[in-house]
Amino acid sequence: MSSINKSIQQITALEELAHRDTLLNKLAPSVKLIITFIYVITVISFRPLDVSGLVFFASFPVFLMIIGEIPFQVLLSRCMIALPFAFFAGLSNLFLEKNTIFYFGKFGITEGEITFTSLMLKAVLTVMAVLLLVASTSMNDLIYTLISLHIPSILVIQIMMTYRYMSVLLKEASLMYHAYLLRAPKEKSIKLNDMGTFLGQMILRSIDRAERIYHAMQCRGFNGGMEFSKREKLGIKGWITVVVAGSLIIILRVVNINKIL
Repeated sequence: MSSINKSIQQITALEELAHRDTLLNKLAPSVKLIITFIYVITVISFRPLDVSGLVFFASFPVFLMIIGEIPFQVLLSRCMIALPFAFFAGLSNLFLEKNTIFYFGKFGITEGEITFTSLMLKAVLTVMAVLLLVASTSMNDLIYTLISLHIPSILVIQIMMTYRYMSVLLKEASLMYHAYLLRAPKEKSIKLNDMGTFLGQMILRSIDRAERIYHAMQCRGFNGGMEFSKREKLGIKGWITVVVAGSLIIILRVVNINKIL
């Protein structure tokens, strides 16, 4: 299945970007994680009608893409996955909020159109920020950073296992899909009548594969927790970077440069 193989390639592509030697990759993972958290919370805090204030926040992912030498197409293809959810979540605003706020020439701009645009901008900016974090930091570094920041270990393990074995689940689905086509050579895809059986078999195979993986982890000493010998310290340079970047983000939130201009 070409779409499944493409999804697997997209997952591995982010991991390859995280192991490069760029200015963004050299930053401490804890610094990038804290700054990304501040940025996401700040973007979400904007009011639905405050679209002008979000415009300058697009400079943050653009700047990171430049110093990280990350291709825009790679991030855009992954960002498109989340956009349909934001689109359908804000679609009702176009029909429910019909109060005209202002006129752009002869066309009236309604409150629903502004809130819909604001929701889409927030989705794009937040997803791009998280993707930039993943594309510039290896998963092991992110996991260790989350634990060093005292995030509950059960939550960190769930994130790690979901990310690590997503490709395993996709490969299982690809094998089942090719097996289905071998038994039905005239079919180009899975028939709707067989979709329930296909999904049920995939769930059973996933459970069986998960049990085998868990037993293999237990044989290697896994006891439900995560331990590492050296905890990362933020350091003076790290704190300076966090304070400077966080201050700039907060200033952009408090001061609407668009209105000043």
